[in-house]
Amino acid sequence: MRRRGLTVLLGALLTLLLGWQIGRADVPYVALSPGPTVDTLGAVNGSGDTCTDPATPAPSPPPSPEPACQLVIQITGAPTTESKGQLRMVTVSVQSGMTLLEAIRGWLSGEDAVVPRKLIYPENKTEQEVEQENKQEFENSQTSAETAALKFLGYQVQVAVSQVTAGGAAEGKLQTDDIIESVDGVAVTSPQSLLDMVRAKPAGTTLRIGYARGGAKSTVDLVSKAADDGSPRIGVGIKAVQPHPFELRIKLDKIGGPSAGMMFALGIIDKVKPEDMTHGKVIAGTGTIDDEGRVGAIGGVPQKLHGAKEAGATVFLVPAANCAEAKANVPDGLTLVKVGTLDEAVKALDALGTGGPLPSC
Repeated sequence: MRRRGLTVLLGALLTLLLGWQIGRADVPYVALSPGPTVDTLGAVNGSGDTCTDPATPAPSPPPSPEPACQLVIQITGAPTTESKGQLRMVTVSVQSGMTLLEAIRGWLSGEDAVVPRKLIYPENKTEQEVEQENKQEFENSQTSAETAALKFLGYQVQVAVSQVTAGGAAEGKLQTDDIIESVDGVAVTSPQSLLDMVRAKPAGTTLRIGYARGGAKSTVDLVSKAADDGSPRIGVGIKAVQPHPFELRIKLDKIGGPSAGMMFALGIIDKVKPEDMTHGKVIAGTGTIDDEGRVGAIGGVPQKLHGAKEAGATVFLVPAANCAEAKANVPDGLTLVKVGTLDEAVKALDALGTGGPLPSC
């Protein structure tokens, strides 16, 4: 009997030891959890943490190596306003290098998601390469947010000539810094729209180009020429310009991906407009944005909803394409508002103040 009991005990200990070792084994999964949120109307320090009082200057010398607090959206050369509420962008934290026990805890969690590692880090890319791509997407989202916000505020994108190609159709007719305004009477609204209109007709087509030079408007006829690949060209390099009477800069590091674009754009508009677009509420949201102000879908919706709730938000702006997923995961006390464009997002914020109907998911 004693020998049998000892055998059972040893077997149990070996089972526990084996289970413990298996639980510590790495698995090819990553965990997605609610990440930090940032008020685009507020300020952060060098670590990306929110500053409690951005108006207070840093002591000199500073007690720590962290830089002083600085506004996320910095506008100089024009009056700005302060809002009583917040416009918070939300993020997702990614935990890689998971063990089986950590994966099980994630699967059982109501906030986290455990997904195959290759969905976040493709096998043909390193973690560093993915992080660099995310950083670039984040920077691009800031640029698009600035463009969309300025257009909303009335500062339209202009397409300027950056160079004239020798021997090209525009040589001797257009000059550097000319603003191309139309092609055959159709307005040019972006560099891409100009390219599309030129390429819509075969090489050898006469195009009437409307342009402005030094404020004076004129037109010129250009006969497009075929490039080496056969595509029609008018022989100019172009760049987008968007004149506005103030300097605008977004300063936020250590975050990646394009999903903060809409909230950056709303933050810019709120700072410039005299009205308090937040109406004293903590409003969170997510969504990519392009130069035309279209709001696009994002990933990590459940985690971002929980992150917003933890940050005290009561309203969450959701890209229209993410509404179904958001409805299935919304925490209690968080109102979902569906938006498809920047204009719709601004109108939704206005409705929060007037008590008007909100576009719900």
